[in-house]
Amino acid sequence: MLHTAVQIAQEATEHAEASISPVALGALAFGGLVALLLVTYAFRHVGSRH
Repeated sequence: MLHTAVQIAQEATEHAEASISPVALGALAFGGLVALLLVTYAFRHVGSRH
């Protein structure tokens, strides 16, 4: 049973092509992390106001 599931998964990955290049994926991840950094930076002194 497990062997069959592994074989099906392996065949599915062999025929699947990457829909996005690794460089573009890295650029998107970097952009997302920079956006999160900016949100964090925007709220840096909220706790000290009260």
